[in-house]
Amino acid sequence: MKIEGNIVKVKGPKAELTFKVSPEIKVVLTENQILISAEPTTKEVRALWGLTRAILQNMVSGVTVGFQKKLEIEGVGFKANVEGKDLMLDVGFSHRVKINGPAGITFAVEKSVIIVSGADKGLVGEVAATIRRVKPPEPYKGKGIRYMGEHIRRKLGKKAVATAG
Repeated sequence: MKIEGNIVKVKGPKAELTFKVSPEIKVVLTENQILISAEPTTKEVRALWGLTRAILQNMVSGVTVGFQKKLEIEGVGFKANVEGKDLMLDVGFSHRVKINGPAGITFAVEKSVIIVSGADKGLVGEVAATIRRVKPPEPYKGKGIRYMGEHIRRKLGKKAVATAG
């Protein structure tokens, strides 16, 4: 880890990440610890202090272990595969949808599960949200792309509503 002015660089086995720290926040590297302090103690600066601490923690975790998000595809004929660095989705449209893999992001597909992994937690979440946005789960049959473990609130439909009233 290096600190040059207000730019923090973290390098590890997975990647190298940089972050520009706000001028109100001071970051000091001691032996095995990162000390983060805030000069004026206003509400906004305290919020920046916590944000900076969380981002630096995620950077250290990302370059050592990495982050991943899992999405599951549900629907007849819905499938995904990896072509090079890109993800190709067949999710009921007349064409295949291509998701470009940004630098630092890798895709993997196991049956109906898409795994998005990388060192930058924010970028992994953003790419996973982009994939989910292609075909979000619909509330009647639950078909679409959802996060692993996400619960979709289901609606009854026309037939059940007609008999209930």
